[in-house]
Amino acid sequence: QVQLVESGGGLVQAGGSLRLVCAASTKIFSINRMCWYRQAPGKQRVLVAAIDSGGRRNYVDSVKGRFTVSRDSAKNALYLQMNSLKPEDTGVYYCNVQRLGLVSDLWGQGTQVTVSS
Repeated sequence: QVQLVESGGGLVQAGGSLRLVCAASTKIFSINRMCWYRQAPGKQRVLVAAIDSGGRRNYVDSVKGRFTVSRDSAKNALYLQMNSLKPEDTGVYYCNVQRLGLVSDLWGQGTQVTVSS
């Protein structure tokens, strides 16, 4: 069973930076897309950034120009570089891996990001 473990969250002042890391316990095959989701208190989980198997990236409008998603296939890792953080970026960030075929998505346990004003 593949496990995803996020790290790198924490408390930071507005304008600061954090780098989130999602590490997989084993090699993941047939990856379609790897994503970062955020769940703010009392709100639904939303897609923040994604990178597909061809390296194409997309972002929610609110983080464009500030966040960068990347992956290292050799290390089975996904990253999210977050710069110029704002209080509205606060939430639990989850790593998600979507695979080809009729298999369920993989989810990490989440890492808390808190941005103070």
